[in-house]
Amino acid sequence: MTMKPAPAEIPLACLRDSSRAEEKKINDQLWSDGWYRHARRLPSSNCGSRPPGASVELIVLHSISLPPGCYGGDAVHRLFTNSLDCDAHPSFQSLRGVQVSVHWLIARDGALWQYVSADHRAWHAGASRYLERDNCNDFSVGIELEGLEGDAFEAPQYETLASLCAALAGRYPVRAIAGHEHIAPGRKRDPGPGFDWLLLQRMLSWPAGMFPSMRAER
Repeated sequence: MTMKPAPAEIPLACLRDSSRAEEKKINDQLWSDGWYRHARRLPSSNCGSRPPGASVELIVLHSISLPPGCYGGDAVHRLFTNSLDCDAHPSFQSLRGVQVSVHWLIARDGALWQYVSADHRAWHAGASRYLERDNCNDFSVGIELEGLEGDAFEAPQYETLASLCAALAGRYPVRAIAGHEHIAPGRKRDPGPGFDWLLLQRMLSWPAGMFPSMRAER
């Protein structure tokens, strides 16, 4: 009886390299010049180039609602695109002349909006320090969660956030994720105690060291 030759074994290292290449190919399909394909685009002019050699190493989470505690309107979009009518609500008076932006906004229902390419520098962090470096705008992306500082966030927001963070880590050398409160302690308090960091860590399966500790870095 003629024996069929045994199939050649594929080295484990080759399988791993092939898997990594496939993952990179899939992740690259999610991006176009720093724009995430699953987000709705609403470009903001409040942005600029990153310093030479800088890339996305930090993800910064924020929370916002305009007016405070009111959800679903277009005031946040207008703020980031310099079209907010500051006479429309008393709480908007302090925003007159303010020019800010963020890379993404995640609405209460999980809808995702993008204002600035992740390859570019958005104006979201202000005076800040993390990973032993100042000026976090230079090496971070900012994600706003529609919500009130200190309150809880919705399940669809965590789902969208986890997917976005995973896609970012697949494209950029992300080293850490933190809240605005951690990169600007004493000045900012968002997203606040209502945000579930342990839930996000479990959803992403990232090392605990990538998440903020109980004591913010100064």
